[in-house]
Amino acid sequence: MSPEIPRQRTRRLAPALLGAAMATGVLAAASAGGAAGDGALAAGGGAEFSDARPAADDGASGSADGSPGAPDEARAPAYATRGSAERVPPQWAEATAALARSVGPLEAEPAVRISVAVLDPVTGYTLRYGAGHYETASIVKVNIVAGLLLTAQDEGRPLTAQERRLAADAVRLSDNDATHELWRMIGAEEGLDRLNARFGLALTHGGEDGHWGLTRTTAADQITVLRAVFDPDSPLARPARAHLERLMGSVAEGQRWGVSAAAVDDGGTALKNGWLPRSHTGLWNINSIGRVEVDGQEYLMAVLSSGHRTGDEGIERVEAAARAAMEVIRSSGRA
Repeated sequence: MSPEIPRQRTRRLAPALLGAAMATGVLAAASAGGAAGDGALAAGGGAEFSDARPAADDGASGSADGSPGAPDEARAPAYATRGSAERVPPQWAEATAALARSVGPLEAEPAVRISVAVLDPVTGYTLRYGAGHYETASIVKVNIVAGLLLTAQDEGRPLTAQERRLAADAVRLSDNDATHELWRMIGAEEGLDRLNARFGLALTHGGEDGHWGLTRTTAADQITVLRAVFDPDSPLARPARAHLERLMGSVAEGQRWGVSAAAVDDGGTALKNGWLPRSHTGLWNINSIGRVEVDGQEYLMAVLSSGHRTGDEGIERVEAAARAAMEVIRSSGRA
C-alpha cells in the first residue's frame, strides 16, 4: 500500500519553521489570556475542545487474545468523560488558542494540512486543532486488529495462531500483506464500518475495493480508536486491550517516530504510524496515533496530516505538532 520510510529517528524540523511555531504558540501559553470562549473555535486557528466520550462497555471479558476470561479490572488511568454542557476551564480554553498559534505555522505550505487531538484521561477533555478527513494509511491497522479482537470476543474464542501472527505483523511491522488478509477476515470496508459503530466512531469510513489504506477518518475518531485500546470503558475486554497494547508498544525500531516525540521517555509509549504518497499529487500523508507518558501522566494523541512534499518533511511536522501540543498542555498546568 505504501513504501516504508527507513529511519531510526527523524531529523528535527528546520529551525526557522519550528522556531516560528514555538514562538507564536507554545511559549505564549503561559501568558495567554482572553482566549477563545468555552468550546468555541480559537480565533485564527481551528483548535477546539470536545467532550470525548468512550464507547459503551458491553461487559464482555476475555483472555489475552480476546477469548472469554476473568471479569474486567479497573486500571490506571481512570478515563474521565465530559458532558457537552460542561464548562471548559479557562486554562483549557487558553490552551486551545495556544495550540492554534503553535500548529498553524506548520501549515505554511499551501497543500499542507494538519489535525491534532490529545485526550487528557483525568479531566476527560480533548484538545484539538484542525478539522476534516484524512486517509489513514497504516494507522488503520490498529483499527482492523481491534475489530478482529472484537469479532473473536463475540464468538467466544481466542485468536487463532494465524490471526495472532497476522495481527502482530500488521501492527509491529506494518506488513501490508498481513493487513490484506485481516481486512478480508473482518469483512472489508463494510465489516470495518459495522465494527466501528460499536467502538463509537462516527466519521470513519472503510476504504473501498480493498484499499484499506484509503479509509477516511478524523483526529477525533482516532482518539476513539485509542480509547478502544486503552480505556477500561471499551467494548474490548481488558485482556484483548492488553494484547493490542503490547503490539503497539513493540513496533519495529525504525517506526517509532511520530507522537513519541511528545513523550519525556519512550517507556510508556505505544503507537502506530502511517505514511502514504498519493499517486495523483505526489504529496505525502503522514499520520501517527498512540499513547504517550509525560511526567507520570498518560495521554492519548492523534496527529493526522497531508500535503507534504516528502515523507521526511511530513514526519518532522507531525513530530513538531505532537511536541507543541504537549508543551501547551504542560504550560496549562495539566501535565
